[in-house]
Amino acid sequence: MNRMTLRRKVVGAAAQRVAPSVASGAVRQLADRAVDGVSRFPGAREVARRHLARTGDVDQAVNQVLEQHVRLAGAQGFVTNLGGLVTLPLALPANLTGLGLIQMRMAAAIAHLRGYELDRPNVRVACLLTLLGDEDVEQLIGEGKLAARPGSIAVMPAASPQLLSNAYSLVGTALVTQLTGKRLTLTVTRRVPLLGGGVGAVADGVSTYQVGRYADRQFPRRTTVEQV
Repeated sequence: MNRMTLRRKVVGAAAQRVAPSVASGAVRQLADRAVDGVSRFPGAREVARRHLARTGDVDQAVNQVLEQHVRLAGAQGFVTNLGGLVTLPLALPANLTGLGLIQMRMAAAIAHLRGYELDRPNVRVACLLTLLGDEDVEQLIGEGKLAARPGSIAVMPAASPQLLSNAYSLVGTALVTQLTGKRLTLTVTRRVPLLGGGVGAVADGVSTYQVGRYADRQFPRRTTVEQV
């Protein structure tokens, strides 16, 4: 077993241990801040309102929300990956938080534009689950670890505390594991800091685009424009 393979296994195991504690508090807080906003970071409702006011059309507003957040993800991916190997321990949590906030706000803004009530816990969790992506969600459903797709969870009359807790845990595990794996894969590029920043920008932008399209499919329109 080579050194890189061993390192990947060790970090992956560490991510699995850390994720439950992340999910119990940090992921829930991340979701709430993405929806409600914090400091100079407007929440999902405000973002949706601005884009709808600009376009006057829900679907166009959805597309603009997606495009805006892909750009934001690429920018933060570049900044948090500039430091090379020296800054890896500090950049990892910064990138995890930044990318999660951006993608969660994007998904929530799309859901809001389509008429979903963001104050409902199951809708917030549904938005959060879109961060996993289509493939991972289907795998978790097949393994019996997830009850339903995000779109189905969003329209449930009420979600059980167990479902909500399980969703936060699953997303926490996925965020830590996926991001750690990505950073290990980019270790070589981090030896050239500017190259690492460029690769990080592309990776985060592509990931955000995929999440946005998945959210677009999971949250079909439910209400008229005037109700958004």
